[in-house]
Amino acid sequence: MKPSRRLLPLFTLLLPLFSCSCEGVKSSQRRPLSPPPEEVSAKPGINDDFLADEVDLKKWLATFESESREIAAHKQAIVASMNIEKGQEVADVGSGTGLFLGPLSEAVGVSGKVFALDIAPDFVEALKQRARDEGLEQVEVRLSKERSVELPALSVDVAFVCDTYHHFEYPQHVLFSLYKAIRPLGRLVVVDFDRVPGTSRQWIIDHVRADKRTFIKEIEQAGFVFEEELKVPGMQENYLLKFRRP
Repeated sequence: MKPSRRLLPLFTLLLPLFSCSCEGVKSSQRRPLSPPPEEVSAKPGINDDFLADEVDLKKWLATFESESREIAAHKQAIVASMNIEKGQEVADVGSGTGLFLGPLSEAVGVSGKVFALDIAPDFVEALKQRARDEGLEQVEVRLSKERSVELPALSVDVAFVCDTYHHFEYPQHVLFSLYKAIRPLGRLVVVDFDRVPGTSRQWIIDHVRADKRTFIKEIEQAGFVFEEELKVPGMQENYLLKFRRP
């Protein structure tokens, strides 16, 4: 039986509304509504040095904060490119020795907060001492886990992952925890080594498990929307990627 011609205009009017409803369902399906399935370590042993019974803090301080390290030399420009606003709450995921504590604290101001997160207990204690020594009252240091950043839901506006993403042994679980922690329309900023066979240093090829395109795909699969890659003047071995949490 053919539909009456008189019904067609009404159907035509309702069709856009029906389409919008379907698009909304598709959008929500992209979000990680449940924890990801169990995953094997993406790179076993990558964090062994940091989780050892005794960690040489002086060694890592010299390694991470040497001006010969690209991100150390350009830390102010990296933070400036993030456009952090006063009063915002930022997670420094894999804070290490605290290279970015000062610049991030300055960016959020006295009314904001910086969560300094690390999976290494020795780093966590050192971060607490550094925050006290430098009078960074807006810094809150927390011990995170290999599968979770251990932050409350909807607690931060920006998550900053600098030269740390390739250290995520269980990236989908960590990304799931980050997605929950970041507020809607908040940002995830990732800085990491550009792994390009035939171009990158051999240390990068051996140490970093995958290239930029693979990392972007993993982060998008966790529900984040890729926005742009920013060029930081002077940075050649590292890239900076911005994502948005829908």
